Amino acid sequence: MTTSSPSTRKGLTKIATNRLQKEFMEWQTNPPGGFNHRVSDNLQRWIIEVNGAPGTLYANETYQLQVEFPEHYPMEAPQVIFQQPAPLHPHIYSNGHICLDVLYDSWSPAMRLSSICLSILSMLSSSAVKQRPKDNDHYLKNCKNGRSPKETRWRFHDDKV
Repeated sequence: MTTSSPSTRKGLTKIATNRLQKEFMEWQTNPPGGFNHRVSDNLQRWIIEVNGAPGTLYANETYQLQVEFPEHYPMEAPQVIFQQPAPLHPHIYSNGHICLDVLYDSWSPAMRLSSICLSILSMLSSSAVKQRPKDNDHYLKNCKNGRSPKETRWRFHDDKV
């Protein structure tokens, strides 16, 4: 994840601000099941609590997602990573980066944060094993200096988990 101070991070466009304010209100009144938004005064960075679905490997476990909305949201996908400790999953690297197509190549401006969260919960729920991706160590070596997962050229070849 790239870290930037408020003075170096670009602000949101008017379209992004309006869209996020609308999504924020929706989260306050009707959040997707299994998720809670930790409210802060930063509209551009959200912390989302993820509760593992009952009857899955992640039942009774809670994780946190950090969501950073780019200047041109929703035309550009948000950056979504798990905060530490990240769940053990074949598509989640130990640094919290998530290999999920809707976060990158399959993003559409019609999508909302709630749809991303449901995709992540579905990905967790469908997993039959708790393990790191096979290339976790190699990936981490290439993610030095806070590299964003959006800078990765992901290969989406496994839709089983």
